[in-house]
Amino acid sequence: MKNDWLITFRSVTFAQRGDRALRGAGVEGILQRTPKQLAERGCGYCLRIRGRDAMPAVALLRERAIPFGKLYALTADGRVEERAL
Repeated sequence: MKNDWLITFRSVTFAQRGDRALRGAGVEGILQRTPKQLAERGCGYCLRIRGRDAMPAVALLRERAIPFGKLYALTADGRVEERAL
């Protein structure tokens, strides 16, 4: 889906914590395995969220001290681009 973003996590535990925190704040996302080309150390997990929720989601994760990796935007042409935080 275009305009979606991925927030990566090192473990499923951190991804689940992030998912619960975001859902509690009204941000819907999909917990999924990180695409292989983005996983830095073997397998990882990510939350796929709508673009308009990306920055509020990152702010909430930081506020709750939930460790996450990187933020990626999914472009209209299907590419994945890392975004600076």
